[in-house]
Amino acid sequence: MKNLKKLSLLAASALLAVAFLAAGCGSDSASSGSSSKNTTVTVGATPVPHGEILNEIKPLLAKEGVDLKVVEFTDYVKPNLALNDKELDANFFQHSPYLDKFNSEHGTKLKAIAKIHVEPMGIYSHKIKDLKDLPDGAKVAIPNDPTNGGRALLILQSAGLIGLKDGGNITSTVQDVEKNDKHLQFVELEAAQIPRSIDDVDIALINTNFAMEAGLNPLKDALFLEPKDSPYANVLVIREGDENRPEIQKLVKALQSPEVKKFIEDKYQGAILPSF
Repeated sequence: MKNLKKLSLLAASALLAVAFLAAGCGSDSASSGSSSKNTTVTVGATPVPHGEILNEIKPLLAKEGVDLKVVEFTDYVKPNLALNDKELDANFFQHSPYLDKFNSEHGTKLKAIAKIHVEPMGIYSHKIKDLKDLPDGAKVAIPNDPTNGGRALLILQSAGLIGLKDGGNITSTVQDVEKNDKHLQFVELEAAQIPRSIDDVDIALINTNFAMEAGLNPLKDALFLEPKDSPYANVLVIREGDENRPEIQKLVKALQSPEVKKFIEDKYQGAILPSF
C-alpha cells in the first residue's frame, strides 16, 4: 500500500509539472501573439475631406500591420498643439504656408512630409448669384489667420474685386488693399466660423473643407473658385525626427496610393484635387 501511495504521489507530481510547463508554454505563446499586434497610429484631422480620406485607407494600413485611429478637430490650432504635445502621431488638415506660420508663432517643430490634395478656396453667398451683382459697400467675410487671410485677398484680386499692393502675396492683409472700387468692408473671422456667418455678410471666402461640412458644393455653389494651380496643397504633418518611423512611412504610402487618388477623384468630382 505504501508503495502504491508513493507511486500515486509521484504520478500526481508529474502531472502537476506537465501542467505547469504547459501553462508556461501557453504564456509564451500569448506574449508572442501580443508582440505581433498591429502598431497604432493616431492622426488628427478635420472631418471633411481629411477624415473621410483617412477612414478610406484603414484597410490598406491594416494589411501593413498598422491600426489607424482618427481624431477629429473642428479648428486649425488644436491639431498642431496636440501633435506637438505627442497626443497625436501626425495630423492632416493644413497647407504648408499655414504650418510655416504656425511654427514661427508657436516655436513648434512640426514638419510636412507628404502632399495629398488641393482644396480650392471659394467665394460663396446666400444673397447674390453672380459677383457682378455685388453691391457697393458689401460685407466680405475672410479668414482671420494670416495665411488664409492673405490667400482670400489674392482670390478676391483674381476675381477682379480688389487690387493689392505690389500684386499681393500670402501674407497680404486688408491694409494692403490699394484698389477697392466697390468699397468692400472686410469682416475677419475664424475660418471654421465663416460658413455659419454667411447670412450676415454679402460674400464669404470659405475653405473647401468647411464649405463641404456646411453642405456647400464648391463646384455648384461657389461664385468663384481659386485657380487649380494653387500652391496650397494639404499636407501630412509630423514632429521633426519621426520621418523614419515605419508606421509613418506606411501612412504616407497609403495616402499617396492609387486607391486614394481614385477615391478623391470619384467622391469629390473635381472639388478636391489629388496633388501626388
